[in-house]
Amino acid sequence: MNKPTVSYRIDTRWCLDELLKEGRISQRDANLAGTTPRSREQLHWHPLQMIAQFDFVDLGKLDGKLTLDVLVSWLAEKAGQPLFHIDPLKINAAIVTSVMSYPFAERHGILAVQVLKDEVVIASAQPFHNEWEENLKHTLKGKSIKRVMVNPAALHRYSIEFYKLARAIEGANNSDAVAGNVNRVGNFEQLLDLGTNQNPDANDQHVVNIVDWLLQYAFDQRASDIHLEPRRDSGRVRFRIDGVLHNIYEFPGLIMNAVLSRIKILGRMNVAEKRKPQDGRLKTRSPKGQEIELRLATLPTVFGEKLVMRIFDPDVLVRGFKDLGLVGSDFEKWQKMVKHPNGIILVTGPTGSGKTTTLYSTLKQLATDEVNVCTVEDPIEMVEPSFNQMQVHHGIDLSFAEGIRALMRQDPDIIMVGEVRDYDTADMAIQAALTGHLVLTTLHTNDAPSSITRLIDLGVAPFLITATVVGVMAQRLVRTLCPHCKIEGECSEAAWLELTQPWKAAMPSKICAPKGCLECRDTGYLGRLGLYEIMPMSNEIKRILNDNASLNDVKKQAYRDGLLPLRLAGAQKIAQGLTTMEEVLRVVPLN
Repeated sequence: MNKPTVSYRIDTRWCLDELLKEGRISQRDANLAGTTPRSREQLHWHPLQMIAQFDFVDLGKLDGKLTLDVLVSWLAEKAGQPLFHIDPLKINAAIVTSVMSYPFAERHGILAVQVLKDEVVIASAQPFHNEWEENLKHTLKGKSIKRVMVNPAALHRYSIEFYKLARAIEGANNSDAVAGNVNRVGNFEQLLDLGTNQNPDANDQHVVNIVDWLLQYAFDQRASDIHLEPRRDSGRVRFRIDGVLHNIYEFPGLIMNAVLSRIKILGRMNVAEKRKPQDGRLKTRSPKGQEIELRLATLPTVFGEKLVMRIFDPDVLVRGFKDLGLVGSDFEKWQKMVKHPNGIILVTGPTGSGKTTTLYSTLKQLATDEVNVCTVEDPIEMVEPSFNQMQVHHGIDLSFAEGIRALMRQDPDIIMVGEVRDYDTADMAIQAALTGHLVLTTLHTNDAPSSITRLIDLGVAPFLITATVVGVMAQRLVRTLCPHCKIEGECSEAAWLELTQPWKAAMPSKICAPKGCLECRDTGYLGRLGLYEIMPMSNEIKRILNDNASLNDVKKQAYRDGLLPLRLAGAQKIAQGLTTMEEVLRVVPLN
């Protein structure tokens, strides 16, 4: 359809008539949608939103429904405009909101989504309304306008979010609050700006709004970590989503300091102390109303304090082992290990490999009314009413070892120790296991066999290891392919042999590859699952340990006992079409 010479806005009747002409709906459907009264909320809806609520069958396609996305695609094609999906991770809100004022954007139902060298991309849900174009061209300094069609619900939502954030940042920049808590003490690279002593205050309402936006946005984007990183004149915000960091926003330096101070206040941290690392925690609610715990950690850097917020998903505690990827023979081995009445079970892997999730899910299963489950953690990652949780406090000499010693007098059945870091903690865990308790704990090693030699390095005698350790599980997290868009891919024989040698597992007939769609933000991946390497302590491993076996001897015996390394666990997930070779090679050690 050619661009109309007369500007007009489409309404519900126009859309219904066009759909009826094209045979996409029946006359009965048109009458129903045209005569149903609107509620007060629906008075502000776009015509396509009104039609989409009826969930009409698309008569122009087999087994299709006229969803909002289908209707938006139909209107974009009819208007001859490209369809654009707003991805907030890829849009610089500060730049796009500077193109036009919010009243102008709201009045005409438009939003700038890209600012390029020679053109500005303007999104709209009213493709035939163009009276605003001439007015906007006068302010674009010679840049052309490219129009795109967007989902009206997304347009409404992100218009409000982008401009609200821009107003909050501008308001914080213009704040008259005198600097108090946000002086950049400890910034070794600070430039001296003479005559500028007005900084935004941490309790300024604009700063409060920025922090609220930041947290809600992180929950909405499924982020697991929020990184606030200061630079000389600005501050960078990054989110970790499915294990990968994404750049989100850049704040002016003074606002970044105010945001950091606001978060430290919420986390009950010492706002004035900027020279030492600090830890804190806070609890808030997600947009869905769920209570979410955040763990805070600051670090003094060259340009000021860096803050990382770890977000703990409340759904973790109700997530089954199948959702974690622990299935089949691995699940059976794990269940057999945790059913032991006493002994030590080790979960090993680097930071961010899902160890805490595995332990919490296991403890949730074990914490029945008949047993007393106690934990000692640093810090307590998620509060769970069915456990008795203790926080380590080094300032009052309450270490892991002291915590275990105290728990031993609490008549526990199962003890979870956050991490074995030194000999004292390892020794107390062994004493607890020898006296009839089941102890679950974590270590930082590359694979399961290395955990045994790590305990020996800490000073634990081999005979104590063989007497107490029930088994070890090493794990990693890999991103899973998006089920909405994954396609058939290719795998070279050389790459497969490199991954599976020396086991030489059979190469699958086909594998899957990432493509990218709206659901996964064009990454091709959506969510993560675990790869597991489970090593029960067999009699043969115990025998060679008592003979002072080396790490290689332990590995060889574990493989003879049937241990499948992480590489083969990854190969199995590739063969099942759940992940890719590149993703497995990214997280699994090949040595």
